[in-house]
Formats: sequence, structure tokens, C-alpha cells
Amino acid sequence: MVVTRESVEIRVDARGMRTFVAAPRAGGPHPGVVFYSDIFQLTEPTMRWAVRLAGYGFLVAVPEIYHRIEPAGTVLGFDDEGKVRGQADAEATPVADFDADIDAALGWLADQSNGRIGAAGHCTGGHLAFRAAFRPQVRATACWYATGLHDGKLGADADAGSLARAEEIAGELLMIWGTRDPHTPDAGRELIGTRLEAAGTNLTWREYPAEHAFGRDVGDRYDPEVTDQAFEETVAVFRRALSG
Repeated sequence: MVVTRESVEIRVDARGMRTFVAAPRAGGPHPGVVFYSDIFQLTEPTMRWAVRLAGYGFLVAVPEIYHRIEPAGTVLGFDDEGKVRGQADAEATPVADFDADIDAALGWLADQSNGRIGAAGHCTGGHLAFRAAFRPQVRATACWYATGLHDGKLGADADAGSLARAEEIAGELLMIWGTRDPHTPDAGRELIGTRLEAAGTNLTWREYPAEHAFGRDVGDRYDPEVTDQAFEETVAVFRRALSG
């Protein structure tokens, strides 16, 4: 499916949140998915992932997660400097601001899509997608190697309390992990899985023999086969939950 690409500005708290949008060129309106990046913002790998998902029939919106701190269009490098800057931006952002941005993005999607909405995210973005899943209009969420769920770390708050709110998730939930991920070790994944099961979530749990950020198609951690498997799972969940 051929897709379009554009940049839009979503209004949030009287600010403009720059957002990359990929959508099928033909037909519509389509189901909408808000997709949250890792700490490096709208890098080429992130936009390629969004375009790929749009090719399966979804309108995909990818907001800049640091629009309150960084100038519009800022993309951080996959190096030590970019990592330090991205982590600093994350730690300077209150969870309440992240939540306000989530609500603004979902509101925009509600107007632009057919009303059936999902969420996805990688790394820090996986945690943001998890919080998007608290909203009743979100029918499915795919979290790829989400960081900070087991220990509450997100943004400037000492404990975001996200995992404690799992009972608020009404839609389908797909959790994707690499078993060699130091950011969420075995004990952390076990804690998350136990809490999600206790909360009664509609959960699909997938673990792959891969490292953190295995789906980023640059660098030594990229695993094409595992990425394809996880992506297939993601598309299946969204098609099941957002169709008809």
C-alpha cells in the first residue's frame, strides 16, 4: 500500500507539537495509531517504522516527545552525546506533561481517523504508549521493550506509577521484549507480567532472544528476523482490534 508523509502541528497547552504523519494514500478514513519514539525523537529508523505500519492501512502519527524543551525538528544522534541529551530531556519532563501530550495526540487522531485508535511505542515511547492505553478510546497498544515500567522511571517524577494503573487498560495489550535487554532484566519482566495478569489485562506477551532496541534498523543491536516477527504480531493485534 502506497503511503503519504507529512508534518503537522498538534496544539497542546497553547503550544505546537510537531508530528510526523504517515497514512495510506487511497481510501479512508483509516484506523489511527499514535506512535511514540525512543529518546532520540523522529530519527530515520523511527519514521521508517511508522511508514511501514501505515502501509498496512493505518494512519500513524508520531509526535516529538520533547517539543516543550527542544526546538521543533530536533533529532538526536545515536551516540553518547545524543543519549545524554535525550535522557536529560526525559528527566526534565513531568509525567503530567507527557500525559497532556498523549491526550492532545489522541484528540487529533479522533478527528483524522475513522475513530478506531491504537497506540505503539519503542523504549521510552513504549512506556508512553502504555500510558496512552489508560484512555478508553485506545482499543489496542503495542509496547516494544518499554523502559521504566518495572521501576516506575519516566520523566521528572520519582515514580510514574504506570504499572499500578494497569487495571485501567481496557483494550488489547501487546508487550514485546528482548531477553538480553539490560534496561528490563528478567526480574523486571517477571514483575510486569505478574502485575498485568493480576490486573486482568487482555495481554499478549512476547519475548525474543534479542537486545534492547532490536527493532532500530541501524547499529549492532538490530535483529531483522526478530523485528519482522514482532512487527507481524503488532499488525495482527491492530488489525484485530481496530477493524470493523
